[in-house]
Amino acid sequence: MSLWTEYKSKLVSAAEAARVVKSGDWVDYHFGLASPRELDAALALRRDELADVKIRGGMRVTPLAAVECDPEREHFIYNSWHMTGYERKLGDRGLCSYIPMIFRHMPLYYRKSLEVDVSFSVVSPMDENGYFNFSFTNASGAAICETAKKVVVEVNDKLPPVPCGRENAIHLSQVDMVVEGSSPDLPTLDPVPFGDLENRIAAQIIERLRDGVTIQLGIGALPNAVGAMIARSDLRELGVHTEMLVDAYRDMALAGKITDRVKKVEPGRSVFSFAMGSQAFYDWMRADLDRFCTLPIDYINDPTIIAANENVVTVNNGLEVDLRGQVTSETAGRRQISGTGGQLDFVTGGYQAPLGQSFICLTSTYMDKAEGRLKSRIRPDLPSGAVVTDPRSQIHCLVTEWGLAELAGRSMWERAERIINIAHPDFREELIQEAQKLGLWRRSNRIA
Repeated sequence: MSLWTEYKSKLVSAAEAARVVKSGDWVDYHFGLASPRELDAALALRRDELADVKIRGGMRVTPLAAVECDPEREHFIYNSWHMTGYERKLGDRGLCSYIPMIFRHMPLYYRKSLEVDVSFSVVSPMDENGYFNFSFTNASGAAICETAKKVVVEVNDKLPPVPCGRENAIHLSQVDMVVEGSSPDLPTLDPVPFGDLENRIAAQIIERLRDGVTIQLGIGALPNAVGAMIARSDLRELGVHTEMLVDAYRDMALAGKITDRVKKVEPGRSVFSFAMGSQAFYDWMRADLDRFCTLPIDYINDPTIIAANENVVTVNNGLEVDLRGQVTSETAGRRQISGTGGQLDFVTGGYQAPLGQSFICLTSTYMDKAEGRLKSRIRPDLPSGAVVTDPRSQIHCLVTEWGLAELAGRSMWERAERIINIAHPDFREELIQEAQKLGLWRRSNRIA
């Protein structure tokens, strides 16, 4: 049987593909741009026929029909590996449950611990050799499809194949059904804006960078500020090794800063596991696909691989930190804001590299809208119910607009002093008093 004959034999409508789902099944929606839209809509139409269908996904930015059609959560139970703003709102309504994870273990979770009855994912059109490319999302696509009892792909011709990579495609012989979707435009995630405080933080990081560094930036205002400042700097010969490719890399590349020539892992190409950004960002990627290499997350986020780029710099956001150096980057109290993602992977790998640096950045204060007053992000203890994203034992550098605190290997009283040094001045005396109560303060200490 020829490839195209086999292809046509597996070609079905979204409605027909959705009928493979049974009550009680685990259905996987993959991650980010691989998350299905037409299959999701078709599954939602079967709501009254189904019960207790569990759906896994993550980084979803467009509405989920199967979730929105079932506000009582009797038919579809959605679970997210990493929550976007949309998924956070679902969580506030009791319609999205978070899945705790370390990102580099995601393929291992599927291969070792999870069941998948049906895999629904979006892929690029089949090539002449019978492969559907995972395109801009290669976190754990291969592992999910290997585990699934039924594999259904939704083709979107707006997703280009990324030719360089590993575990970045699935063959027709491994697919049970093919749905040719209407190829909607890719969901966009516009860059988070930043201001003066973020620029003050970014400036401190830029001072510590040198030509030839390999860059990892997380998502959010602070990493965006760093990327924009690098684009305006005199830095040269930068490399990219990141889990998520975002608009900030486009800015640096267009400014001529990224060459990938001197980095050690996959030299000559910018490596990533998944990408999401603005329409201009997608257009930039499509225009020069050969400059990229897409690799599974268990490779990209392996701290040993990260550290092999001996001059790697990792920059990520935090939400709050306590006087022991514990950071939450994913919860506000008990409310899940995002997820652990790969932050801990890059904090660890960045510090392990011989010349590496890892930065957790946060503005020193935020405005509590409910109370109408300014509050410190640096606290004696994390709020009740908060999740520790980065343990005190693995933080390297903490940065606010007031300074940079190196915490690696420091005692408890040294940590407290250094962290209070970069708190907002209006809160420092109060934090000293709390540090004394916690036994974390030495009388001889002086705040700079």
